[in-house]
Amino acid sequence: QLQLVESGGGLVQAGASLTLSCAASRRAFERYAVGWFRQAPGKEREFVAAISRSFGVTEYGDSLKGRFTISRDNSKLTVFLRMNNLTSEDSAVYYCAAKSTIMTDYRIKTYDYDYWGQGTQVTVSS
Repeated sequence: QLQLVESGGGLVQAGASLTLSCAASRRAFERYAVGWFRQAPGKEREFVAAISRSFGVTEYGDSLKGRFTISRDNSKLTVFLRMNNLTSEDSAVYYCAAKSTIMTDYRIKTYDYDYWGQGTQVTVSS
């Protein structure tokens, strides 16, 4: 089992930045691709960003590339999501998820992931 814990959410004003963290419980995390998803009230869970287990291959949801940056530090068993110039449309619960993959693989569908964190709330006031 792999446990994931998100942190870094909060209440911010429009235009602000936040960095979310996803911390894993085991060294095996190095063998997992990681994705960030978000879910606003009444909406489906939406793909935000993903990063491969090695070589830093990344992918972003529509219109998020340029404002959001995903990165990882395997020595700290942590994946980060840097979010800039936040708007009220970014308000949601943000989840990280992990899947064991080959080196440069990543996934963008919720059903591809095996492990999920409990989520962290991001609220952007306009």
